[in-house]
Amino acid sequence: MSTPAPEERPPSPGEPSSPLRAGARYFCTVGRGLEPFLTREVRARLSATEVEYLSGKVFFTTDSGITMLKELKSAERLFLLLKRQPPLIISSGSKGKIFNEIQRLVTGDPMCWIRAISIWKHLLELEEKLPPEVSKLSKRKTEGNENIITKKLKIEQTLTMPGDTECQLEKQKNDKIEELKDLTTENHGEKEVEHHLGKFTFRVSCRCSGTIAKTFTTEEVGRVIGIALIKQFGWKADLRNPSLEIFIHLNDIYSVVGIPVFRLPLASRAYIKMAGLRSTIAWTMASLAEIKVGAVVLDPMCGLGTILLEAAKEWPNAYFLGADVSDSQLLAACDNLKFADLMDTIELLKFSVTELPLLSESVDVIVSDVPFGKKFKLGKDIKSILHEMERVLCVGGTIVLLLSEGLHRYLQDYKESNTIWTSSKDNTNEFKSVEFVNAEEKNGIQENVSSSFQEHRHDCLSRRPLFGTLVQMECHKVSLGRTGAFISKYKKIHASGLQQPS
Repeated sequence: MSTPAPEERPPSPGEPSSPLRAGARYFCTVGRGLEPFLTREVRARLSATEVEYLSGKVFFTTDSGITMLKELKSAERLFLLLKRQPPLIISSGSKGKIFNEIQRLVTGDPMCWIRAISIWKHLLELEEKLPPEVSKLSKRKTEGNENIITKKLKIEQTLTMPGDTECQLEKQKNDKIEELKDLTTENHGEKEVEHHLGKFTFRVSCRCSGTIAKTFTTEEVGRVIGIALIKQFGWKADLRNPSLEIFIHLNDIYSVVGIPVFRLPLASRAYIKMAGLRSTIAWTMASLAEIKVGAVVLDPMCGLGTILLEAAKEWPNAYFLGADVSDSQLLAACDNLKFADLMDTIELLKFSVTELPLLSESVDVIVSDVPFGKKFKLGKDIKSILHEMERVLCVGGTIVLLLSEGLHRYLQDYKESNTIWTSSKDNTNEFKSVEFVNAEEKNGIQENVSSSFQEHRHDCLSRRPLFGTLVQMECHKVSLGRTGAFISKYKKIHASGLQQPS
């Protein structure tokens, strides 16, 4: 049986139970490729149930309180789920009919608003009771990450929709008011509904993709939804400092409506002064590294130190070492460590990743974002970098690297080109890995092989050592926004016995 979160004390006799006790339904937005990691995280941290994910989102149910919800590390933003349903069917009919379908997303079920607002208010009350240093993140002003589509909403509060939509809206308003009165009189009473659905100020954040994005702009969709909320509940639009934000995402897979639990994204860490690598990627890499108590963890290309910060916050009982050749990067990393109060946990040094002043097999974990982009042309230097990492890593140790698509492809090609294939006496296919294959040896390899042999060869190559001792254990393609990358995890299976090529 899980213990209640600190802020979720058992109710006193006669006291109404917390709305969280029955379990609230949430969803998180997440970077592409990180959905499986967040799925595991919500199960482990929040004892979440009914966990499922679609591209870019993870849905789950939990009764965890505000403190535990803040601890999610691989999520971008957290929302209370108000409604999720199949995608809207966009036909060639009039815009008015389609707009009505969009409006039903937010006005079709007043009872879901009553429950969602009740939980939302409860979470806000709990947050106000937290110590200042814990609640600091959500009390900052919201940074404009999303497309706010209610620019003209205040003016249009007194305007009507054109054509037949005006009559439909008016009729819908009257019908829903009567429906709401009936429901609340029967189940809750008018005073309780007034309490839950009070006079909020709000704004709408809208995201559209797929078919609907080809038919309507986000501004059009947001405007229609905003007007529906104003007419249904009497709320007022406020772009700068609303008391409530409504998030809507429409695409060809689902239609989702939610309420952000925190003003700032979970990915905006309160303990990071200057962001480098995306914090969710950094935490995911550290989570793959199997950091144990007393382990020596090295980032030989630490930059601003984001990976080390995430690792040290989550696994504080290890020793962390960061290195870089850039004075400016090290100075910025030092500022980050001071801001996060981790100067005693992480040590920074200036040296090159190709000449590490460390004893062989002296490091338990290496985790690093290998630089890439226009400024960095590593090319064949990646071989020297990996050879040096292999040297200082102890047997059984782990390396986790973030690689560009080009570097990932280069390493895969390098591993394959340095593998000689032979046929054993029992006619099974086997291979051996070598450092170099000269032209004569390459020309002697038979090229005409069966498809089954090729498949077996590909499967085996994915498990073969890189540079003799490093075996790839996992590889995950992730999104960095406009570009993609790979998180690759390696294990050192035995002591280094190969010499680094000159």
